[in-house]
Amino acid sequence: MRDKKIQSGITTAGILATMIFGAGNLMAESSSAYPALSIPFEAESVSAENVYYFAGQSGVPGPENEGFTANSGFVITGKGVVVFDALGTPSLGFEMIAKIREMTALPITHVVISHYHADHVYGLQAFRDHTEAKIIAQESSAAYIQSPDADRRLEQRKVALSPWVNDETRLIAPDMTFDETTTFESGGFRFTILHAGPAHAPDDSLMLVEPAGVLFSGDIIQNGRVPFLASSEVDTANWMSAIDEVRALEPEILIPGHGRASGNAMAALNFTYDYLAYVREKMGDAVDQWMQFDDAYQQTDWSRYKNLPAFDASNKANAYRVYLEMEKAALGGS
Repeated sequence: MRDKKIQSGITTAGILATMIFGAGNLMAESSSAYPALSIPFEAESVSAENVYYFAGQSGVPGPENEGFTANSGFVITGKGVVVFDALGTPSLGFEMIAKIREMTALPITHVVISHYHADHVYGLQAFRDHTEAKIIAQESSAAYIQSPDADRRLEQRKVALSPWVNDETRLIAPDMTFDETTTFESGGFRFTILHAGPAHAPDDSLMLVEPAGVLFSGDIIQNGRVPFLASSEVDTANWMSAIDEVRALEPEILIPGHGRASGNAMAALNFTYDYLAYVREKMGDAVDQWMQFDDAYQQTDWSRYKNLPAFDASNKANAYRVYLEMEKAALGGS
């Protein structure tokens, strides 16, 4: 099975590249700029074609995981390195750069952002400070970046993720935005970036890497983890439609926004889709029956999800958000 190919990507050759390129010098010169990490942090290979990812820990961002809950990844092409997502602290972004530089002397040319949620973007600060990479995001990201919500989230993270998010942390805007799709090529690879939102977020984007057959899905797919739905931005109906569109791409390997990468991409797609469908069905039935939310939640069988990461933190809030969404639809709201 393709899952067996997911393995450690740090090699002796990578260490040699570090010596040649000077990643150690980068660390020595700049490690004081960002609080050090104490958690394990290594790149894993997902294909024989130079595609790697960093697998975040399950759960919500906090001191126990030092903000490392989301996934990110990169592709080493013949001309440079293309990164997908930057993780949730400048320290994590800096460690990403250091790990990449252990493996190749090629420049980091692009950082593609799946969506502007805190666990995916604060690492951009390190890429801005230490690389010449062009940052790409969907144009809806501008509304969040310019909103009071962005300031409030940063203040919340300074408390929840101190010292890794602190008064020196800043939100970095993209250098380039796109509407529905954009493509570029680098060293024998073709990268297609598609707008999948509004779903989990208005600017949800995913990246298909060809000919590797790898799809970086961002948070519209969360493998083996209860996804976060409890936001006014979430549109679960469109989210399910987006997953249907992803199925049509027929990726061989899927790297989700959270959870393990999978050589069985369709199973990972189905997990998130089925969760959304189940919550919508149960909360929709409750609205049709004029049932109060607390009663509906208590009467719903959550057994298939209750032992999954983030269930306790997210599931009830998810159900309530979907209850309101279904209620609005039933009353003829748009």
